[in-house]
Amino acid sequence: MEFTQIIHDNVRTALAEDIGSGDLTAALIPTEAEAQASIICREAAVICGRPWVDEVFRQLDRRVQLEWRVAEGRRVEPGQELLRLQGSARALLTGERTALNFLQSLSGTATEARRYADTVAGLEVKILDTRKTLPGLRAAQKYAVRCGGCHNHRHGLYDGVLIKENHILAAGSITAAVSGVRPFAQGKPVEVEVETLAELREALAAGADIIMLDNFSSTQTSAAVAIAAGRAKLEVSGNVSLEGLRALAETGVDYISTGALTKHLRAVDLSMRFR
Repeated sequence: MEFTQIIHDNVRTALAEDIGSGDLTAALIPTEAEAQASIICREAAVICGRPWVDEVFRQLDRRVQLEWRVAEGRRVEPGQELLRLQGSARALLTGERTALNFLQSLSGTATEARRYADTVAGLEVKILDTRKTLPGLRAAQKYAVRCGGCHNHRHGLYDGVLIKENHILAAGSITAAVSGVRPFAQGKPVEVEVETLAELREALAAGADIIMLDNFSSTQTSAAVAIAAGRAKLEVSGNVSLEGLRALAETGVDYISTGALTKHLRAVDLSMRFR
């Protein structure tokens, strides 16, 4: 599905959820009344979600004019004006909460991603997200991760192979799982999750392209880097914290994945004020 269609569908669903059979409160405003408004950010943040805000007012009333004061992915300071709006007072009031919900949530994801990206600045490692996203908003959150300077892991079960513990148990072994999935991998890299150095060696022997080190200690991670050198890419996952991130990155792994980028979501404090 095209990204523009995903945004359209996200917004359509959100507006239907909020408006239902009609905005009862906005009905007190004359239909011909026009207004101006501003969206203000109340804290330091990385702004993300402009396309969703634009789509909210496009679907409600195409005559609403939006003048963005900040670019997508830019850092802002407390009290900074993000957007000026002008048009139907009813449309502005009806769309306010849906627009702010998208903007505050995606900016929250982008802001968290920026913290992780800044922590490993100057190193070759890539910080990856996971599939631990809000249902129905995966593409939006993964977009926000990129806006924050981090990178996407696979988007879903359809675009990447990741053999995890239960797959291995069902297949009988790492070797059997890797060989069994190759005909279905469609040329994509095969990644295997391992929990010990012995499993790492088996995954290397089986020809895995990427190996995920699950909950490895720093000592085990350093050993894994030495063992796998030049044979496979290494990804670290499990119990990844911002505090220990740079030391983990300095072990020489290729990727660090964490659900915190999308799962530990704290929305940015925004408000809309009529002018």
